[in-house]
Amino acid sequence: MRFEQQVALVTGAASGIGRAIVQRFLADGAAVVAVDVVEAALHTLVEGLQADGAKVTGCVANVALDADVTSMLATATSTFGRLDILCNNAGIMDLMTPAADVSLELWERVMSVNLYGPFLACRQAIPIFLEQGGGNIVNTSSEAGLRGGAAGTAYTVSKHGVVGLTRSIAFHYGERGIRCNAVCPGGVATAIGIGGAAPHEAGLARVMPFVQASAPSRISQPEEIAAAIAFLASKDASNINGAILPVDGGWFAA
Repeated sequence: MRFEQQVALVTGAASGIGRAIVQRFLADGAAVVAVDVVEAALHTLVEGLQADGAKVTGCVANVALDADVTSMLATATSTFGRLDILCNNAGIMDLMTPAADVSLELWERVMSVNLYGPFLACRQAIPIFLEQGGGNIVNTSSEAGLRGGAAGTAYTVSKHGVVGLTRSIAFHYGERGIRCNAVCPGGVATAIGIGGAAPHEAGLARVMPFVQASAPSRISQPEEIAAAIAFLASKDASNINGAILPVDGGWFAA
């Protein structure tokens, strides 16, 4: 129960990695605010967990909207009285689209969720942490935040941005009791796919041979990513700040 009497907020909580993060923090004793933009899926998750006695509440929010971010953080402080851990996990893909074919609409949509969202949440959570005397942020970046050949341009840039955001916050606020780290999953058994619609054919043809040749044969499970996030948020990682941790079965080592 290493997170007993702590409160964690998890975005993108209704499915995949986010759902596993929520379940892991609850199992380790935390109270959890589960945040997602998909209301029905979030309701199903929270209702099921509450039926089992879990200390969890849900908040429907679009992380790209500053007002929604304000609301989700207020849900944590009003419901549980504090916030100790922020997990910026919500993310969307980009259909493997290379730069010249990225529409402004696609660029803005991917950036708003994957990079603008974590920034907004961190910007509002940091003052709460400072007032409390400390806190932990764990961002979900990606293998595409470490290399250029794992996704399309918008997704790759957004996840590199998450790496920069993580390191900047760790540098500026580490001495004031705030740790900020990031995990970089590789292939994970979730429903995120490549963005839900038909992929960019040339982009997919360029990326997939590289991925298939270099990535480990075993796909990670969401619970493995959640375990790494829980470690980084725990006292066991008290001297780890600004770390960018690949959780990819050794893909980045190849």
